[in-house]
Amino acid sequence: MLALYWSLVAVMVVGIIGAVVPAIPGTSLILVAILIWGAVQGSFSSIGLPLIVAITVLIMGIGIDLLATYWGAKRAGASKWGQIGAIVGLVVGILGLLPALPVGGPLLGILIGPLLGAIIGEYLFQRDFKLALKAGIGIVVGSVIGNLIQGVLAIAVVGVFLYSTWGQVFPA
Repeated sequence: MLALYWSLVAVMVVGIIGAVVPAIPGTSLILVAILIWGAVQGSFSSIGLPLIVAITVLIMGIGIDLLATYWGAKRAGASKWGQIGAIVGLVVGILGLLPALPVGGPLLGILIGPLLGAIIGEYLFQRDFKLALKAGIGIVVGSVIGNLIQGVLAIAVVGVFLYSTWGQVFPA
């Protein structure tokens, strides 16, 4: 039981990393680990609070991601073209660099793709490279801020899980 507990905590740590790094599952991975612990315990009442917090953070994470990217775009004066370009750049970055660099390609594509996509999208709309660059950086900065907030929330979920289950694993 102890090995399973620590294995699930390790999965949750990967989930924390995934909340910050877009290529790795984040809060959903933490939620799955909590559900597995509840199933093994035979009682979901013992994980009620962590489960509620994880589901809330998962839903909030989607909103935070969208709002942070939107905020970054607005602060930098980006248009819808820049936002669409960032999304296209993300997809092309992940899939386009996968065959070329199978190990670091998708991660590199996640970092560079949205920036280049936003810049290209804004340039097509405004025909001003300086404004396009500013908008592209704004979109990426907003996205990074959103990911950092999701990382903090993911740490909170794991903290609530550890606090709620510690007594089950290590009775006093």
